[in-house]
Amino acid sequence: MTKTIEADRSMKIWWHLTRPHTLTASFVPVFLGTTIAATYHNVTINLSLFLAMLAASMLIQAATNMFNEYYDYKRGLDNEHSVGIGGTIVRHGIAPKTIMKIALMFYLLAALLGLYICSQTSWWLAAIGLIGMLIGFFYTGGPLPIAYTPFGELVSGIVMGMGIVLIAFYLQTETITWQAISLSVPSMILVGAIMLSNNIRDIEGDTAGGRKTLAILVGRKNAIYILSLLFIISYLWILGLVIVEDITYWALLIFISLPFPLKAIDIFRLKKTPPAVMPAMKLTSQTNTLFGFLLAIGLFINLLLFS
Repeated sequence: MTKTIEADRSMKIWWHLTRPHTLTASFVPVFLGTTIAATYHNVTINLSLFLAMLAASMLIQAATNMFNEYYDYKRGLDNEHSVGIGGTIVRHGIAPKTIMKIALMFYLLAALLGLYICSQTSWWLAAIGLIGMLIGFFYTGGPLPIAYTPFGELVSGIVMGMGIVLIAFYLQTETITWQAISLSVPSMILVGAIMLSNNIRDIEGDTAGGRKTLAILVGRKNAIYILSLLFIISYLWILGLVIVEDITYWALLIFISLPFPLKAIDIFRLKKTPPAVMPAMKLTSQTNTLFGFLLAIGLFINLLLFS
């Protein structure tokens, strides 16, 4: 019985190490990009490419989270009082080298999946994948981590939010269209919003640790305004596409998710301590997930009705 409990605890620790709430930032764009592809001249979806892309994206995201864990510990940003599901090293005694080895193993698995994807599509994707993996490492690694600058939200949004959507679309269609680009914009914005919400929560600790994030640069109050603006633009963007008849009105299903960002902003405005604003971070991540899924569902419903 004791061994079972210990095994369950160990599994939970390793699961938390991947920071599962962030994995939607890689899963949802793949799902959305593939759904957009299905609406492009009724393309037949290649399931093996979809699954390979999905697995590779999530492995890279999980590895990036582990790099973050490793380097936050090395730079002294994590301690036993750190908020969130990071801090596995200081809370649970996991060896830093072990975490780095697992992250590199995840990268290797992602690279192998990437080779399969390239063999079935285009070897130009190898260069794009390599750049993405390097950005994942240097997001928190290297002498000047991207996450320590005001550009973390922009880089993560472009690479994960827009980049993954367009790659997933390309795998199924072997082309990139303006509609695919326009539909990837809200995904880019909302992935950036996830990073911004994280930086708003950690503004005091990051300041003490020498980071220069966007939230620190503009101040907490303005950072919340920017987060609000990101949410507003995301919803209005899709509304605008529907109005100009570029996409189906079924895309307006995204507004079902509107209570999530509204509640997140309320929490950020009313509360300040990291533990108190943790629900707002979760709501921001859920906004990205629901928005992407609802947009994909709307596009899929239209495909079923008019195919």
